Amino acid sequence: MLPDSRQFDAALRIVGELRAAGYEAYLAGGCVRDLLLGREPKDYDVATSATPEVVLGLFSRTFSVGAHFGVVLVADGDDEGYVTTEVATFRSDGAYSDGRHPDGVRYTRSAEEDVKRRDFTINGLLIDPEKLLPHGLDIESHPFDSAQGRLRHKNKDVARVGHPAVIDYVGGVGDLEAGIVRAIGRAELRFEEDHLRMLRGVRFAARFGFELEEGTAAAIRRLAGKTVAVSRERVRDELTKMLTEGRARRAFELLEETGLLAEVLPEVARMKGVEQPAQFHPEGDVWVHTLGLLGQLEEGCSATLGWGALLHDVGKPPTFRRAPDRIRFDGHVEVGVAMGAEICRRFRFSNEETGRIVALIENHMRFADAGRMKASTLKRFFRLPGFEEHLALHRMDCRAGSGNLEHWEFVRERYEAMPEEVVRPRPLITGRELIAAGYRPGAGFKEMLRAVEDAQLEGTIGTAEEALRLVRERFPLPG
Repeated sequence: MLPDSRQFDAALRIVGELRAAGYEAYLAGGCVRDLLLGREPKDYDVATSATPEVVLGLFSRTFSVGAHFGVVLVADGDDEGYVTTEVATFRSDGAYSDGRHPDGVRYTRSAEEDVKRRDFTINGLLIDPEKLLPHGLDIESHPFDSAQGRLRHKNKDVARVGHPAVIDYVGGVGDLEAGIVRAIGRAELRFEEDHLRMLRGVRFAARFGFELEEGTAAAIRRLAGKTVAVSRERVRDELTKMLTEGRARRAFELLEETGLLAEVLPEVARMKGVEQPAQFHPEGDVWVHTLGLLGQLEEGCSATLGWGALLHDVGKPPTFRRAPDRIRFDGHVEVGVAMGAEICRRFRFSNEETGRIVALIENHMRFADAGRMKASTLKRFFRLPGFEEHLALHRMDCRAGSGNLEHWEFVRERYEAMPEEVVRPRPLITGRELIAAGYRPGAGFKEMLRAVEDAQLEGTIGTAEEALRLVRERFPLPG
């Protein structure tokens, strides 16, 4: 059984109630794809012939989040918590004037018509639970194979072509078995309807280790420029998924091959062909080096680490210079910080996310100086929010280049050996003590307290009395 089957059980109950009321209902879309691939779906969707009004009236706890597009959320649960299932009415969409939403929606009683307006064949599959479960819709005996992690029926994989539980109007099962991402119907039409589908196609191909079907890939190359009309937040979310699903290198190779990268992240596209000094980067140019980092990002890594890995050398292309001695990138960190901040602004990252991403760019070269840092400087380095991400980025940076992990090992050992109270000791004095000592509040307090903290971090003082003595010596009171 899958680790958490509450969502599956909830979806089956919803299908059962819809059918008991006389409507068609199936598991639909990505959850079917994932089940057939032996993956645990993140959520379950139901497609039905019932209209939103019927769904809203049939279930006691619903949310009309997209009823104008035929979508209702149905909550299922008890005092221990609820899970929500998206229930969508079979529909046929009109034109998509804005490249995202249909201008009009026409409900239909045809599951086939509904499937054929979806994006990719692997997402256009349906499962009929009554033909899947050995005891109909008895959720107590649904056939998850715990050893294989794969949905099974009478000891046979559901993915087998022709299984009666799988309804396939678009050749999706064959494409799953062949490892192909193919647009349903005319690829150009699917991408004109929603331009983000081009990025989604790349992401699916990378995530599952599939290939883009030739006609689908050609359509993406022809229409890549259309992505400029997609909201930056939607593009950001797709790129973030690519960076955090464990196949980031392949995703960005496909983005580059299809021409999408130059449209959505031209700063990264410009990395290709930018030479680096061979003694430090035997792997090749800045693009090849960046791909080397992306290839090390693990599934489930943080979004900020993913974007930090992608953008850590974004300042190199504009600072490339061929000097007499070797290739140089003078000031590439500072330029990269400014570019990274602008990219984060463009994609509307939160202030916290922007700060973390920019800090990764700004500090990725500091590891080489760690052995010469004062104790106070090193400890402040360790205080960077999410310092584990800085360690991870530097390790990936080294492994994608020279392979020398000497600086990383030095910093990691000291970071892991240093207790939190040593890195962030309790302040010996505050502004209150400075006022009591006769100092007038003002901008100088920050400098005084910084000097005290430096000495504390260096280990040269350890009491409030020593802290006040240091202040009086360095910042004597007038008169």
